[in-house]
Amino acid sequence: MKGEDLMYDVAIIGGGPAGLSAGIYAARANLKTVIIERGLHGGQMQNTLDIENYPGFDTIEGPSLSELMYNQALKVGVEWKYGDVSGVDLEGQPKTLQLGDGILEARSVIIASGAKPRPLGVPGEAEFTGRGLSYCATCDGALFKGADVIVVGGGDSAIKEALLLTRYAQSVTVVHRRDALRAAGILRDRVFANPKIKFVWDSVVERVEGNARVSGVVIRNVKDDSTQMLAASGVFIYVGVDPVTSFLQGSPILDEKGYILAGSDMATTIPGVFAAGDVRATSLRQIVTAASDGAAAGLHAYEYLETL
Repeated sequence: MKGEDLMYDVAIIGGGPAGLSAGIYAARANLKTVIIERGLHGGQMQNTLDIENYPGFDTIEGPSLSELMYNQALKVGVEWKYGDVSGVDLEGQPKTLQLGDGILEARSVIIASGAKPRPLGVPGEAEFTGRGLSYCATCDGALFKGADVIVVGGGDSAIKEALLLTRYAQSVTVVHRRDALRAAGILRDRVFANPKIKFVWDSVVERVEGNARVSGVVIRNVKDDSTQMLAASGVFIYVGVDPVTSFLQGSPILDEKGYILAGSDMATTIPGVFAAGDVRATSLRQIVTAASDGAAAGLHAYEYLETL
């Protein structure tokens, strides 16, 4: 792979909304741009059925928005490469990215690798993943028609997926460690009005039970330490996300949680290296903010390259 013909002006790690937006802005600035993505274009948008807070659309399906962004990026000249970045050398020039089939070189790098669902880390979770336990109701909800399912979490993602699951499941029980939801007001209104959804407050999952497939979870009340078994055919977990930055292990641009430290210009402390989207240390992680980050990263990468 190594060679002048594969020397890019901008290499973007990640093809979600941040990476796609960065690619569009970089390519429109006439930069030789490549996006490296290990999964589907659109990232987590592919796992979201209905998006209701992206400007310009009352409601749009996540895969549809992913396709629109992806096609726009290709139209303006972004190159697309499927691959998994396993290591990097970001100091100096050129920057190098280690992929499964060799080395890719670029004069600047935008890291938009996003975040992945955080596991609970309890007994039975790993064993039953894909056997009744899931982190994506959009992907797997249709498998639980007429079933009783559990959703673990109380934020926007958990409540959106609980509402989605009512299209298929007989009942949805939301288990939340607090006594109030953290989800947005409009989502709280919808979930409390849905007769298929019930709540178990102040509780955490201690372990996942089952034989060949999930049969339920043992939960513990955090106030009185009592435990109980909740029977269910499916368990969906939404307790947060962790940044995808294992390829940056030990890098000075990471904070203590593994997120990338970058300023309002998306620049890190390494010249020519930028970060955008959910992988960045920021207080808000939404599709619209990821796209905004990507636009800023693409433009500031152009400005950086003009100084070389």
